[in-house]
Amino acid sequence: MINWQDHYQSKICTPDDAVKSIKSGDYVVVSHACGEPRSLTKAMSERYAELRDVKVVHRVGMGECLYAQPGMEEHFRHISLFGGINTRKAIYEGRADYIPRFISETPALFLEGHIPVDVALITVSPPDKYGYCSLGISVDYSLPAARMAKTVIAEVNVNMPRTLGDSFMSVKDIAHFVLSDAPLMEVEPATQTNVEVQIGNYCADLIENGSTLQMGIGAIPDAVLAAMVNKKDLGIHTEMFSDGLVPLVEMGVINGSKKTIHPYKIISTFMMGTKALYKWLDDNPLVEMHPENYVNDPWVIAQNYKVVSINSALQIDVLGQVAADTIGPKQFSGVGGQIDFIRGAKRSVGGGKSIIAVPSTASGGKVSRIVPSLYEGTAVTTTRNEVDFVITEFGVAQLSGKTNLERLKALVGISHPDFRDEIMFNAKKLYYGA
Repeated sequence: MINWQDHYQSKICTPDDAVKSIKSGDYVVVSHACGEPRSLTKAMSERYAELRDVKVVHRVGMGECLYAQPGMEEHFRHISLFGGINTRKAIYEGRADYIPRFISETPALFLEGHIPVDVALITVSPPDKYGYCSLGISVDYSLPAARMAKTVIAEVNVNMPRTLGDSFMSVKDIAHFVLSDAPLMEVEPATQTNVEVQIGNYCADLIENGSTLQMGIGAIPDAVLAAMVNKKDLGIHTEMFSDGLVPLVEMGVINGSKKTIHPYKIISTFMMGTKALYKWLDDNPLVEMHPENYVNDPWVIAQNYKVVSINSALQIDVLGQVAADTIGPKQFSGVGGQIDFIRGAKRSVGGGKSIIAVPSTASGGKVSRIVPSLYEGTAVTTTRNEVDFVITEFGVAQLSGKTNLERLKALVGISHPDFRDEIMFNAKKLYYGA
């Protein structure tokens, strides 16, 4: 029987040779976000003249996304799991498609055969002494898809951290290896203004010692973390995290000691951050990565102690309906894990909370995020039945258990003062004929 070292060495090739496995009509699934194997997506895209109707399934493409550019329509059809900055235009113009899907249910697309996986393009760490590679910062849907793929092509990147948990593939299950020392894509911490700092303080006031947190990336999550230096025994069960988490771990604020499942562990499914974060993650026994059908399963989330979910929105109407993935009919991003964690938090051990935290305005203060009604064509991400708290820099609106009129008054009260009279007037006219 061939040993893993011989298999590995015999399958090392160039990106151009590796992607020759891709044929016209194939479904190709690409690893998510900062885990994208850019040498492989570039080589695949440069073969466009030889290919027809290749379906490229990807969540957030942070590389060049050449397969989604104008003129590629006959060669590639991008199927988006989350509209991103590099693929929104293709979705708007009908050159790409979008699948509405909770993150917890995305792996089932592959595991249950709804989307056949002819080829999976992934980034992995170098193999360990047992012949296993870690998918590092992008386990999410990438690992389940790779496990279902007819052909797996891996970019072996020396900069990919070896993360622990359910994150590994045997080299024997991978058909081709492309060696790389390219830096992983990074996302620098966002700049916090007074708006984000104030929102962070309001959020922190609602978080009890011992709570288990879910939060994302950006200025507001970082501001929330920065406001919790005096908290104790916090835990983390989240779909993703970034650099802002690390200082609280090093201070002992985050230790997971009160968690009811995976105590003393940080549980996540992908990361987006800096080189410093990736270095901190490498072989770190504190962190476990698992596929998103586990991490984002509301039943799993609910087993944690006092889960607090903190998510954002594009618009919120005065009934409490949250739009987080479309602006009118235009697909801006995706549903993500917002619903997964809101539902898990509300059922969590010891009682949890769901928070929607947003600046009161957008477009440089020209547009209110709190509106009488969502724009025409907007898809509702989270229904009015599920939101506990909405927070802006102007305060906290508790919605759970409140009447429509109480919600209206609370949400107008935390909107920007420049828009309050207008929102109240139009809302009363719309809902009460006043």
